[in-house]
Amino acid sequence: MLDRIDLHIDVQAVSAADLILPPPTEGSAEVCARVAAARAIQTDRYRDHPVRTNAEADGALLDVVATPDEAGRKLLAQAAEAMRLTARGYTRILRVARTIADLAGSETVGRIHIAEALSYRRQPPRN
Repeated sequence: MLDRIDLHIDVQAVSAADLILPPPTEGSAEVCARVAAARAIQTDRYRDHPVRTNAEADGALLDVVATPDEAGRKLLAQAAEAMRLTARGYTRILRVARTIADLAGSETVGRIHIAEALSYRRQPPRN
């Protein structure tokens, strides 16, 4: 069941001490601009295909747009074995990594993007 959820993020409660911290360096307007730029990249990338976003890319198309560099491929292969990823889980990691790369303005999917995508996976309990 966890294989069907792309992102798992634990969020801690905000403490009183957190409220006096300086504001984040990236505000909502900056995040919105990065998301809009990533969506524009995806719109352009898939203009000749029946999909609109990385989340919809599959099969050969996903292979073309989200194949990681050699270091990323090795990390993904190691993680697939260690985390016992199914084919669905593996595909979801590639989609999320492609989106992370788009948000970073990167034309290729690198190890850093794979690592971040993997960090959002929740591992099922092991017996």
